[in-house]
Amino acid sequence: MTETAAAAWPEPPLAGTEAAAVLGALERQRATLAWKCSSLDASGLRATLGTSTVTLGGLLKHLAHVEDSHFVRLWLGSPVGAPWDSVDWESTPDWDYRSAAGDTPEQLHALWRESVARSRAIVDKALSTGGLDQLGAHVTRSGERPNLRRILLDLVEEYARHAGHADLIRESVDGLTGEDPPR
Repeated sequence: MTETAAAAWPEPPLAGTEAAAVLGALERQRATLAWKCSSLDASGLRATLGTSTVTLGGLLKHLAHVEDSHFVRLWLGSPVGAPWDSVDWESTPDWDYRSAAGDTPEQLHALWRESVARSRAIVDKALSTGGLDQLGAHVTRSGERPNLRRILLDLVEEYARHAGHADLIRESVDGLTGEDPPR
């Protein structure tokens, strides 16, 4: 059984606070991605579907970047760290997807897990000092600042979009299907 399947599968509360519902939905999407990318070797993480160049390894690396950029950049207002800070995103906007082919499965999983852990710590700290209406430090060109609710919901949307990609790619690799890992 995989690391994700061994843990209790995250479910948003049926009746709970707004923060618990949003965080529950995000944790379920994170767990789905982790499950779809689990127990594969480098070849499995590099598999594509049809003419797409999206891989499961690329999704892990992309979502690690999204985690860091949403919480470090948008919430804290700080520059993202390595490896993202050394990338010329203007000339290589899909660097996270393409560079994943040069990483081992262990490196990709670790990068993603570490980014998720940083995000969870940032959100836990933010929620301990206030609710979802708190404004992040990042200021847009129009002078607006996103609140924690918007940042979390954007992340849920990002995971949900890519969990669908992960479903299709994983099925093409080894036939694994389903929405939830074995319990």
